[in-house]
Amino acid sequence: AGELCRRFTAEASQATLASVSPVFAVMKLDKEGKAAFFEKKKTELYQELGLQARDLRFQHLMSIATRNNRIIVRMEFLKAVITPEFLLILDYRNLNLEHWLFNELASQLSGEGQLVTYSLPFEFRAIEAILQYWISKLQGRLNTLQPQILETLEALVDPKLLSVDRSKLHILLQNGKSLSELETDLKVFKETILEILDEEELIEELCLSKWTDPQVFEESTSGIDHAEEMELLLENYYRQAEDLANEARELRVLIDDSESIIFINLDSHRNVMMRLNLQLTMGTFSVSLFGLIGVAFGMNLESSLEEDPRIFWLVTGIIFLGSGLIWRRLLSFLGRHLEPSLPPHVPAVLKKSQPAAQRVEIKSDLKAETFGLSRSTLTSQ
Repeated sequence: AGELCRRFTAEASQATLASVSPVFAVMKLDKEGKAAFFEKKKTELYQELGLQARDLRFQHLMSIATRNNRIIVRMEFLKAVITPEFLLILDYRNLNLEHWLFNELASQLSGEGQLVTYSLPFEFRAIEAILQYWISKLQGRLNTLQPQILETLEALVDPKLLSVDRSKLHILLQNGKSLSELETDLKVFKETILEILDEEELIEELCLSKWTDPQVFEESTSGIDHAEEMELLLENYYRQAEDLANEARELRVLIDDSESIIFINLDSHRNVMMRLNLQLTMGTFSVSLFGLIGVAFGMNLESSLEEDPRIFWLVTGIIFLGSGLIWRRLLSFLGRHLEPSLPPHVPAVLKKSQPAAQRVEIKSDLKAETFGLSRSTLTSQ
């Protein structure tokens, strides 16, 4: 009775674990690009693939690992398992994946796409198709952000603007945040590829057919080893990611430079307003100073001056003339102290070598306009 009870308890616990096991929506693609769709529980899937439960956990945002002659790929929402015979896409019901899966991936695996690994085993095609999709996705995000950022900066970097459009700043803030996310994704992608490139054993483990099919030659049609083919493939996409990262870095530098110029323009206009306010204050002080004469005549005290009809025009003229002279003297004093100091004397040798040192290649018209505005603003300031 005790043994029957333990057996019943074990069966009940196994049934409970099987019921809570997650179910994957799987898309299976073979070497000819034929697709099959089915749903399978995680326990059944990793047992069929000869893996362990932790191998299908996909705990990393981006990773490429090998387990038991299987390649497990995770590119954020893209989960894939590559074998020498077929490719499994897990949880394929995603709006971002449907177009690629049904219109491009099947044809690429069957040999109708634009891959360069058709002469190599199946795992090369599968890896290249996934890496090509991810690079094209990152490239599309950069192509979407770049014109928006350039257009916004062109509208903001204008020395004639006395204020900054808050809606443009909000758009620039959102685009800057998206650019930071893109830079992070590119960095993670490069680090994932670089981890494999730094380990020769990992590169060889990615060549699945080399270990499963003894008839696969060590050298391909190009005369190099399959491991070297895999290394060249990964280096190619690492270089593409590096180029995208450089373009994103240039956009980031352009945003920072434009932000500095915006602040310079605003400071310049602020200085103009402050100088105008100071001039008006000095004018008010001059008028108030000579206005004391009028105050003296308005104190209801009798004198012989108010009987002369010419005194009014004389006192009025003295007030205006004295106020104008005092205001001019204050303006000249202000001008002497606000004039920029003369630049230091530059020797003739330095003057000759200066143009050669200032040859800077500017890649975009906006960057050239930005630097020109900064020079004109600094000169006027």
